[in-house]
Amino acid sequence: MKYMLIWRSSDEGNAAMAGADFEKVLESVGRYNDELIRAGVLLAAEGLDPEPGVVVDFSTEPPLVTDGPYGETKELFGGFYILQVASREEAIEWARRAPSFGPGFKTEIRRVTTIDEFPQDNEWIQKERAWRESTGQL
Repeated sequence: MKYMLIWRSSDEGNAAMAGADFEKVLESVGRYNDELIRAGVLLAAEGLDPEPGVVVDFSTEPPLVTDGPYGETKELFGGFYILQVASREEAIEWARRAPSFGPGFKTEIRRVTTIDEFPQDNEWIQKERAWRESTGQL
């Protein structure tokens, strides 16, 4: 099963990171990434730039495009991991082992659906499956 670990931080966490030793942050994250790689569960991991992004709001026609912030959320997504693990409990265990940067940080865990969970006789699913196979994703 695939799970996404989403790193989130509040204003308190962001303020704490502003004064953090970046080399120590890289070292703790690097050690965690190394554990995930050696365990064979890491599929992808990326950080997200803290600068505001762009929001496409589909409540109007045409959709309204605005610069951030991200709506009413009080937390910022800082990065994510995609893990291939045996169970939800294993995903939770990996999240617990992630580097801790103190108060104001959380990790959200979400199961990632796979193409196998959709109707296989659907034309669009078949096209996506063919693309995934051609790119080595299946």
